[in-house]
Amino acid sequence: MKSSQILVLAKQSKSAANSLSSTSESQRNLALSKMAESLESVKQQVLETNAQEVLKARQNGQSDALIKRLTIDDKVFKYMISRLRKVAQYPDPLNRVLSGHTNPNGLQVYKKSVPLGVIGIIYESRPNVTTDAAGVCIKSGNAVILRGGSEALQTNILIADAMIEGAVQAGLPEHAIQIIRTPGHEAVNELLAMDEYIDVLIPRGGKDLIKRIAEGTRIPVIKHYDGICHLYLAEDADPVQAIELVINSKCQSVQVCNALETLLIDKNCAKQLLPLLKTALASNHIELRGCAQTQTLLPDIYTATEDDWHSEYLAPILSIKIVDGINEAIAHINHYGSGHTDGIVTQSLAMARQFEQQVDSASVLINASTRLSGGGDYGLGSVIGISTDKLHARGPVGPDELTTYKWVVYGNGHLRE
Repeated sequence: MKSSQILVLAKQSKSAANSLSSTSESQRNLALSKMAESLESVKQQVLETNAQEVLKARQNGQSDALIKRLTIDDKVFKYMISRLRKVAQYPDPLNRVLSGHTNPNGLQVYKKSVPLGVIGIIYESRPNVTTDAAGVCIKSGNAVILRGGSEALQTNILIADAMIEGAVQAGLPEHAIQIIRTPGHEAVNELLAMDEYIDVLIPRGGKDLIKRIAEGTRIPVIKHYDGICHLYLAEDADPVQAIELVINSKCQSVQVCNALETLLIDKNCAKQLLPLLKTALASNHIELRGCAQTQTLLPDIYTATEDDWHSEYLAPILSIKIVDGINEAIAHINHYGSGHTDGIVTQSLAMARQFEQQVDSASVLINASTRLSGGGDYGLGSVIGISTDKLHARGPVGPDELTTYKWVVYGNGHLRE
């Protein structure tokens, strides 16, 4: 796609965003419903096209993890449809009065939620991001420009075109949803220069992609680099619950950003829990790497190095460290963590409160799996990522996080004195 075409696309999105900002909740929800219906009508084409792209990726020697992220089967397709319908049921994030007051002189002042405008989503591998991104953006009244990975280009185009058709049927602007239809970095580089028309960029993918986007543009970027997630088993952790939470946090899906990467275990329960954990993790084919103290209890596991505490494995590997109480656990997390998702297993309300107050992460969980830190399980309908930034959004990025606000003032001829 030539630079002039990217410019046209960006201008079209800006115009569409201006129209979207005044659409009603019912019209946007109708659009989401029509988008789901239109997507269902091309299911077979999507599955067949995706199968061809998966085969090509496998022939090109792509990793099993990438293949898994790339694949759309019946279950994934149903999930994609369900996310569109779920986000339609979410409360309207627009036109909410966030705060307000009336001055003694009668001047009425309030601020209300409004869309961000045009959002560019640049992502790798996962075609389901195409539906998640479009759904969340339409719900929040934003125009969206999609740029998926070349390995899923045709799948993404099919999905996007179906959703565009549905949105237009509901009366939304033709360019509310757009997708870049050519592979290669040239179009992305042009997109990064469109700060006059694009309000926010959201990269989804590996650390290298996110860093390249963030460093190559003047457009604000909502991002996360790493998901180095921890679970701390306090000395009073219930053994059965602790083991279940570790297994789910680590093994439910090892290649995602909220999977457990480092397990911290209190020295007062390590002797009891570590052998049980080793057996449970071994049955799930997880490689263990431990600190010196851990190796005294589990002598046949690998040695954890300094690099391990900094690692987001996205693989069946777990590092383990024995700590001397909650303060050491919190200090380790705040030093080595990425601010993504961290949890504690404890029966003590005091320890739970100390942990959630002192751990500096976007999501802090008490007696719950790290895998829950996302949009669906938080009741947000659908999200397009998890931000480790502190401005503008932090944690799951759903419809509310894709809004800003404006000040509105009603007077009756009021003048500045």
